[in-house]
Amino acid sequence: MLLIGAIATVALQIACYTPEPAPAKVDAAIVLGAAVWQGQPSPVFEERIKHGIQLVQSQAVDYLILTGSVGAGDIHAESAVAYQYALAAGVPPQRMLTEATSTVTAENLAEACALMKQHRLGNALIVSDPLHMKRAMTLAEDIGLAAYASPTPTSRYRSWNTKAKSLAYETFFYLTHLVSRLAGSTPHCAS
Repeated sequence: MLLIGAIATVALQIACYTPEPAPAKVDAAIVLGAAVWQGQPSPVFEERIKHGIQLVQSQAVDYLILTGSVGAGDIHAESAVAYQYALAAGVPPQRMLTEATSTVTAENLAEACALMKQHRLGNALIVSDPLHMKRAMTLAEDIGLAAYASPTPTSRYRSWNTKAKSLAYETFFYLTHLVSRLAGSTPHCAS
């Protein structure tokens, strides 16, 4: 019962996560990678990219950092698909930075951290789905990123069924990260 209670408590913390307010202007928005379907962003990834584009267009950020490598069965890197989508939406190429080696959230953030160092960027907004924000922000803190949460205002996880699956997924991977952290294994900024 204690274990079930602990898992339920973590799931509730994830579902109710409220980020601290971000400054009106930061250096970059890190768009966390997600699935690509036949060379196009999946609906979840598209929501993230759209939000990142809006942040650039509203001048809340100077740069978009697009993350993600080629997924299993794909031929296009997530970051390349996001780059083309943002380019088509009018984001200037000189305002986008990409990395195409990361496969999971911790790697997305570690690679984004390296790009930020390389381009002398001090802080960032992390763009992802609302249920992904607690884990993403915990990983960013462990990496040492000066980051603020910027959850997508809309989500493809709308029905109770899709929200429940996403919450279960996030709870599992958040707990896995906490166990890794206790074991002394935390992600670090890529070099």
